[in-house]
Amino acid sequence: MSEGQGSTGNVLAAICSFFIPGLGQLVQGRLLKAVVMFVLAAVLWIVWLGWLVHLWSILDAALYKPAR
Repeated sequence: MSEGQGSTGNVLAAICSFFIPGLGQLVQGRLLKAVVMFVLAAVLWIVWLGWLVHLWSILDAALYKPAR
C-alpha cells in the first residue's frame, strides 16, 4: 500500500494532531516539525491564536506525502 494523502497513517496522524498539536507529526517521524507545531500552538494559545496552529497541525499531518 502506498503512503500518501488519505492513507491510514495520515488519518491516524491527523487524529493525533487533533488532540495534541504536533503529535501527528511525531507519529510520522518528523520530530522537528512536531516540536515547532507544539511550541507554536502553546505560545499562541496564550493570545487566543493557538487554534490556527492547531488546525495547521491537523492539516499538515493529514496531507503529508513523504519524499521517495
